[in-house]
Amino acid sequence: MSHPLSDLRPLALGEIIDRSATFWRKHLKTLFLLSLGFNLATYIVTKAMQLAMQRNLKVIQEAAAGRGDPSTVLVEYARFLAVLTGAMIVTFWLYWMSTLVVSRYVVPTLLGETVSPVEGLRRGLKRLGTLTGAFMLSLLWAVGANLLMAIPGGLVTGAGAGLVALSSGTGARLAGGVLLGVGVLLLLLGLAGGILWYLLRFSLLAPVVAMEDLSAASAFRRSGQLLSGRVEPGFLGRVTVRAMILVTVVSVILLAVSLLSGLPALLVQLAYRNPLDPASVAANPVPQLILVPTELLQVAGQAVFSPLALVFYALFYLDMRVRREGLDLERRLEAR
Repeated sequence: MSHPLSDLRPLALGEIIDRSATFWRKHLKTLFLLSLGFNLATYIVTKAMQLAMQRNLKVIQEAAAGRGDPSTVLVEYARFLAVLTGAMIVTFWLYWMSTLVVSRYVVPTLLGETVSPVEGLRRGLKRLGTLTGAFMLSLLWAVGANLLMAIPGGLVTGAGAGLVALSSGTGARLAGGVLLGVGVLLLLLGLAGGILWYLLRFSLLAPVVAMEDLSAASAFRRSGQLLSGRVEPGFLGRVTVRAMILVTVVSVILLAVSLLSGLPALLVQLAYRNPLDPASVAANPVPQLILVPTELLQVAGQAVFSPLALVFYALFYLDMRVRREGLDLERRLEAR
């Protein structure tokens, strides 16, 4: 069997995917245990959010039907958005923390070093403040990018809403409706573009924090530097294109896993209600004693397969270090 350093070289995208899958299979138990705690924590946060939002939705529905106090609607909407935003921030933070812990295990192992899975957890606790600071910087950057991408859709939506509200002619109102529809479509495309940009721009942030002793701001800049420019001639030589392909593969895998592992919980919900009908959801709540076990099955399935995506990012980080900084040559010189 060849020494790990002999395999340390610039990799094609297909090789990154193949080696990631191979590493995931060989270290499945360890990766599962490293990810399970974070997946359980994410589930707890999500479950708490769902239970809190059920009350908000009930009050809003009663007010809309004239059975409640209309003045409470705005308050409940504000609470609804606050709970949703808070839960999303916490779950994103748990995802980055999980990526840090897994990267701290994957990268040294690929370099031929003996590393305990506990080391990843120690590193995560040690770098907790740095990761949180870098994560908050990434969120601020993401908000700015999404607002920028929402400007075209917002302008078109505003123009359409203005025409519908101020015009009395049928033709003008029809044109306003068309503009309104186009504006909403542009807003959705802008939101999708903002999410994709966020995943690409900060895909190496957690591995950088895991492996390099940098401040939050320095890690933020470093992750951007590793993803800038090109590493070889041709279209696929641009780092952003390579990262986009990798993120797409990862997203497809995670989506498939989420759908398959979530099927039991979905079937249980369908047996009690129509999840797409808010009235049915409120009138026919699924007993938690039945729903929770199926959701925990989904958590376990995600803990098995989600580390594959984290291995992708760790190996991509290592490949960028090799291509940009000659890490393979440096390690061979140190081994002499």
